Amino acid sequence: MRRKRLGGQSPLGHAIEASPPIHGHGGSILIAMPFDPTNSHDVIVASHSGPLFGEVVVPGAKNSVLKLMAATLLADGTYRLTNVPVIDDVDIMADLLEALGLRITKIAAPRGEVGQHLEIVNSGAIRPVAPFELADRIRASVNVVGPLLGRFGEIDIALPGGDDFGGRPIDMHLRGLEAMGAVFDVTSDGIVGRCQRLRGADIEFDFPSVGATENMLMASVVAEGTTTLRNAAREPEIVDLCEMLKKMGCRIEGVGTSNLVIHGVLPSTLQSVTHCVVTDRVQAATYVAAVAMCGGSIRIERAVAEHMGMMLSRFTDMGISFQIDPAGIVATAPQRLSSIDVATLPYPGVATDYKPLVVAMLSIAQGVGIVTENLYPGRFRYVEELRKLGADISIDGHHAVVRGVDHLRGASVVAPDIRAGAALVVAGLAAQGMTEISDVFHIDRGYDDIVGRLAGLGASVTRIRPEN
Repeated sequence: MRRKRLGGQSPLGHAIEASPPIHGHGGSILIAMPFDPTNSHDVIVASHSGPLFGEVVVPGAKNSVLKLMAATLLADGTYRLTNVPVIDDVDIMADLLEALGLRITKIAAPRGEVGQHLEIVNSGAIRPVAPFELADRIRASVNVVGPLLGRFGEIDIALPGGDDFGGRPIDMHLRGLEAMGAVFDVTSDGIVGRCQRLRGADIEFDFPSVGATENMLMASVVAEGTTTLRNAAREPEIVDLCEMLKKMGCRIEGVGTSNLVIHGVLPSTLQSVTHCVVTDRVQAATYVAAVAMCGGSIRIERAVAEHMGMMLSRFTDMGISFQIDPAGIVATAPQRLSSIDVATLPYPGVATDYKPLVVAMLSIAQGVGIVTENLYPGRFRYVEELRKLGADISIDGHHAVVRGVDHLRGASVVAPDIRAGAALVVAGLAAQGMTEISDVFHIDRGYDDIVGRLAGLGASVTRIRPEN
């Protein structure tokens, strides 16, 4: 089998120039341009907090559940997802999937559980055309492309929205599908594409893209023949997707490694399943950052230390101590954090989603730390917001040089994206005075009641809705 090497992104994730239009046979994947969401005027008010104590239970991962929801397009039946976070992105994804023809019911989690359950019914009556106003609002909308093209051979969908922090091209998604037989027509309005049944291919990614790996997985499980994905991403959330697909009857080898071998099956042979969403490792790290900046000792229930290995190691270098058991971790803050140098890398390296938290922590650490962003060099917009709190940070290309100060001071700041917004909330808890964080709709997209969970640890934080 001839190997197809996929580009579309530099080895460090930089955007490249879009490929020329590829004219097909009049099919139908439609991807258009996004707009900025403005769906909430709430603000989070964080005040200087003393040491944090107690226990926080972390729900399922946003970066997993959205792809698991998309996977239910592959086969008819009734699915149940448990440990689902109560976040806006789940609601938006549910709206998108319902527009495609699924029926989704949200069920409160039983006593002793967190989050919610989703019951997803796929009756087979799928219309692979998604309204622009839905697909535009969420990055994960691109993940319906693989399963819908794989099963139905056509799809119309807007260009995925979500956070905007630099080049996040989908070239590798589309080129991977082209290697399997899909044909696309790229126009000024978007991308149109279709296929007959996809065919297995030997594909090598230039860069281990999480989204492209997920899309190719969901396309190849129902393709004809065998697909090999080389240099695939291997994040815990991808393993979670593979485990659900295998429960459904998909044939996947090499789970957890960078080389995946998928033997395609007919969609009619797959079955619906019940699946528990893997814990959100970034939310877990957020509460580590909170106790590290405020002081104290907290237990983070359901945190999976194995999934946070490199980040926990770097947290330890900063002076945080951990006690780890199968049910969670206990994080204890030092008297003062120590500065470190850290660089973002694909898993098992330090994920880019951790970086805003690390920069916030370094802002009050002893010494000077350098944070290098290798994946999304434009993801430093939140630095100006931290500077409003008194942080001493300078940007040099894709490096942030952070000189620790004795204390931060409260100010009004704006959350530019999900993880940066959470980092600003945590920084506000450590700042003297009061910090007001606006544009919290970003935080709502990825955090399940961050205010309530922090308040439960003793943090001085509340959410308000301005009268005007």
